[in-house]
Amino acid sequence: MSPIRMSKIESGVRMVLEFNEAFNRHDVAWMMQLMSDDCVFENTDPSPDGTVYAGKEAVARFWHDFFLASPQAHIEVEEIFGLGLRCVARWRYDWVDAAGKKGHVRGVDLFKLKEGLICEKLSYVKG
Repeated sequence: MSPIRMSKIESGVRMVLEFNEAFNRHDVAWMMQLMSDDCVFENTDPSPDGTVYAGKEAVARFWHDFFLASPQAHIEVEEIFGLGLRCVARWRYDWVDAAGKKGHVRGVDLFKLKEGLICEKLSYVKG
């Protein structure tokens, strides 16, 4: 396979890794630079179906509020794979609650890319 073709196949994985790095810096502005204007984010809460946020403004507002409520939030990507416009990341999310108690949960994100940007992030969690 040519290097150019391989580069296109790997682009989704690179984009998702960059998004997760921005998440760990709590850099909402950069996270949103990596998402399309018509992006959709499906959160895991409340169970069982979560909440859907549509459009950059709504998604950015969610992340801003999320990091205010969880200033220790950190995602560790445990496994990632993708092909072209689709990517799957298995992760561990760690936090510290208001009482100082540490917690974590494992889950999976399904990503879809469009025109070089993340247009969909669907999150699922074990538990």
